[in-house]
Amino acid sequence: MSNSMKITAGQTTTRTLTDLIRAMDGQRATTITYVDSKGDESVRTIEIHNILTTSKGGIIVRAMCRTRGEMRSFTLEQIKAYTVHRIRFVLAVPEENAADVTPLAHFVATAQELVDLELERDYPAPKLKLAA
Repeated sequence: MSNSMKITAGQTTTRTLTDLIRAMDGQRATTITYVDSKGDESVRTIEIHNILTTSKGGIIVRAMCRTRGEMRSFTLEQIKAYTVHRIRFVLAVPEENAADVTPLAHFVATAQELVDLELERDYPAPKLKLAA
């Protein structure tokens, strides 16, 4: 993975998600440029521990922020650019946030399989019961 800055508007959401999930799986620090709800732009280096989807289809990145030293949530739409680094995670997840972290490795061949895996994890198919 390259250390060059990637602009999210210049690529598909699938490509952005694939890169961020690979960063999470490889425990690689990621620097993001994001715009908060007030419109203020900020640059942060984060350690991604979980990527979730909301019931409305939004994507949430849960990560330890190296600037604040705490678990933070970023919506994918807020992330305007990112760089995945070679440096590994260095922050410990606080105990109160340990339930938010699901360290899963994803071994898939394509970006679409990775997205399908994430959606299945967040929205599991209902288990059918056979009538006796």
